Amino acid sequence: MADITFLGACGTVTGSATLLSWGAEKILIDCGMFQGPDEVEALNWEPLPFQPKDLACVVVTHAHLDHTGRLPRLVAQGFEGPIYCSRASKGLISLVLQDAGKLQEEQARYARKHGYSRHRDPQPLFTSGDVKKTLRLLHRLDFGSEHELLPGIRVQLYRAGHLLGAASLAITAKGSDGQRRTWGFSGDLGRYGVPILKDPQPIDKPLAGLILESTYGDRRHVQADAPTAFRRLIESTFARGGSVLIPAFALGRTQEVLYHLAQLADDGVIDPSDVFLDSPMAIKATDLYRQARSEHDEDMIELVEQELGPLRHDRFSACRSPADSKKLNRRKEPSVIVASSGMANGGRIVHHLMHRLPDERNAVIFVGYQAAGTRGRALVDGANQVAIHGKEVPVRAEIRALHMLSAHADCDELVRWCDSLPEPPQQVFLNHGEDPQRKALAAAITGRLGWSRPEMPLTGYRTAW
Repeated sequence: MADITFLGACGTVTGSATLLSWGAEKILIDCGMFQGPDEVEALNWEPLPFQPKDLACVVVTHAHLDHTGRLPRLVAQGFEGPIYCSRASKGLISLVLQDAGKLQEEQARYARKHGYSRHRDPQPLFTSGDVKKTLRLLHRLDFGSEHELLPGIRVQLYRAGHLLGAASLAITAKGSDGQRRTWGFSGDLGRYGVPILKDPQPIDKPLAGLILESTYGDRRHVQADAPTAFRRLIESTFARGGSVLIPAFALGRTQEVLYHLAQLADDGVIDPSDVFLDSPMAIKATDLYRQARSEHDEDMIELVEQELGPLRHDRFSACRSPADSKKLNRRKEPSVIVASSGMANGGRIVHHLMHRLPDERNAVIFVGYQAAGTRGRALVDGANQVAIHGKEVPVRAEIRALHMLSAHADCDELVRWCDSLPEPPQQVFLNHGEDPQRKALAAAITGRLGWSRPEMPLTGYRTAW
C-alpha cells in the first residue's frame, strides 16, 4: 500500500503538492506556490514535512506557478532528482520559473530599498540561480505511453486540456500484497470544445484512488459566445473613448484571448494596430503555443493551414520592453491591452490599472479564476478602491468577468470527465478548490454518478491508499 499526504491546495486553489510514499520511496506530485493574501503566501516559507534530498523524483502536471512555483526552493534545500513533465510543459516551466525568480529578487531588492518589509533583510523565496539548477533537472515524457519512475512504479500522462502540455496522471505500483494498483491525479482539467487545444482525455485504467480538482465545483460556466461578449464590451468602451484592459495569465488565457481577438480583427470589428500584448512571458509562451502543432485541435490546425493562425507574430503589437509598456499609458486613442498577471497581483497589468482604473471611460475584463485575497478578486467583487504600490486607487472603470473563458472545467464538465472513467474509483479526494466548491462537487458526484462521497482533505492529512 502507498501512503498519501496532502501538502497544499486543500480548501484553496494554490500551493498544489501531494506526497506518495512506498516505504522509503517518495514521489512528489507538483510543488506549487501559494498565492493570495500575505498569510497564504507566508506558507511558501514553511518547511516541508520531509527532507527534499529523500525524494526520488517529482512529477509535474503542468507549468502554472501554483503547481511549479516551489520547485526552485525544493532544489535549493537539497533535492537533486529528476523532475518529470510533458514535452510541451518543459518550455513553459522554463518561462514561468525564470520570470518568478527575477520577480522574487526584484521584490526583495525593492523591499530593502523602501523598507516596507517587516523583515530587517528581506530575502527572495528563491533566486535565479536556484531556477537554473531546477531547469537542469527537467525530463520530458510523452503522452500516452508508460514511463518507469522507479523500479515497479510507472506513470502515464493523459492530456488534461487546461494548458499547453497539461497532464492528468496515472501512477501504477505494486502494493505489499503483491497487487498492482493505479492512482489517478486529474491535475487541472480544462474545458471541452474550447479553442486551440485538444479536449481533456479520461484516464483509461481502473483506479484505486483519484485526486480530483474542484476549482469550479459549484459553477456551471455561462454558455455564451466569447467573441460576441468581447465585441460588445470593446465596442461600448471604444464608443466612450476608453480603453480595455484584459488581465490574463501569460500561459493559456492570453493565447485564447488572442484567438478571439484575431477573429474580431478578421471580421473587421477591431483594428489590429489597436491591440497590444504587453507581457514578455506571454509573447514567448505564444511562440511555444504556435509551434506545438501536435497539441492543436482540428479547428486550430485548419486555421494555421489557411494561414489565418491567430497566434502569428504579426497579428498584434507586442510590447517587449518596459519602455514599450510605458508608452501605452501615454496613448490617448482607445486600445485593447492584454497583460499579465491574470489576478492583477503583479506584472505590467498593475501599472495599467493604476493609470486607468480611475477613468470611467475604461473597462477591465477578467478572463480567469480570481483567488480569494487577490486584487483581481477584490475588483470582481465590487471594490470601490484598491491598493497599488502603497496608494489607494479609486475604481471608476467598468469591471466585467467573462466566466466562459475559464481554463478550468465547471461542475458539469468535471462530472463528465469522471463519468468517462472505466469504473468508479475506490476512493476520491477533492483538492484544488475552496471548501464551498469542494462540497458542491462532492454532492454532484454522489448524486449524479452514485459514487461514494469524496473526501475533502486538509493540509497535512495522511492516509494509506
